[in-house]
Amino acid sequence: MTNQFPPIILASKSPRRQELLTLMGIDFRVVLKEVDESYPEGLTPPEIARYISEKKAKAFDELINDEIVITADTIVVINGGILGKPENDNHASEILSTLSGSMHEVITAVTLLKNDRLYSFHEVSKVFFKPITKDQIRHYIKVGNPMDKAGAYGIQEWIGLIAIERIDGSYTNVVGLPTHRLYQELCSFI
Repeated sequence: MTNQFPPIILASKSPRRQELLTLMGIDFRVVLKEVDESYPEGLTPPEIARYISEKKAKAFDELINDEIVITADTIVVINGGILGKPENDNHASEILSTLSGSMHEVITAVTLLKNDRLYSFHEVSKVFFKPITKDQIRHYIKVGNPMDKAGAYGIQEWIGLIAIERIDGSYTNVVGLPTHRLYQELCSFI
């Protein structure tokens, strides 16, 4: 199927999001803008993800050629607390130990912006980790790439393959972009 969408800007340096859009057959170009990802206190986790995603989109206030800008923000939530990207190996180990034997939620908010139209949505996936050992955690930190990921893991990497028992919700949402919903929303947005 040929690309049916107007020109698209993906405002994300995530190689996983870029790969997912490519696999969807969507033509896009990547444009990055630095955005402060802080948020006001008192927001729920879905509101936080939406707030940051919309903040990223609003950085594109001088759009040209009627392009659609896609921004996204993914957060990992366990027991009401947000697990961000790890700061170092020890922090990654702490995060993965917290996830071990537990269920957590991955929330990805996506924002579409075209001219003065802004639309956001979010998806929630529940991820169930089996108990993992300290040796498994050390191995993943050594061979994987936990530092650039919320929750310190990639579902498509070694730790995801050996530790995730099941997912309730979208797999691609956990990767970083709920593709089924994005396609549906893009079709409605244009």
